[in-house]
Amino acid sequence: MPLESGLLEILACPACHAPLTEQDTELICTDTSCGLAYPVRDGIPVLLVDEARRPA
Repeated sequence: MPLESGLLEILACPACHAPLTEQDTELICTDTSCGLAYPVRDGIPVLLVDEARRPA
């Protein structure tokens, strides 16, 4: 389920403040040194570092 238009433009990674990109059911940090993946549950981004997945 895509996020509302404009929402992705104002969201940033809570860990490093870099922009996020939407990929499947996650929001991915665009900073290559961070790269955390935040889940989107029921259309709501969960922007908690404790809930984020570390890059592989």
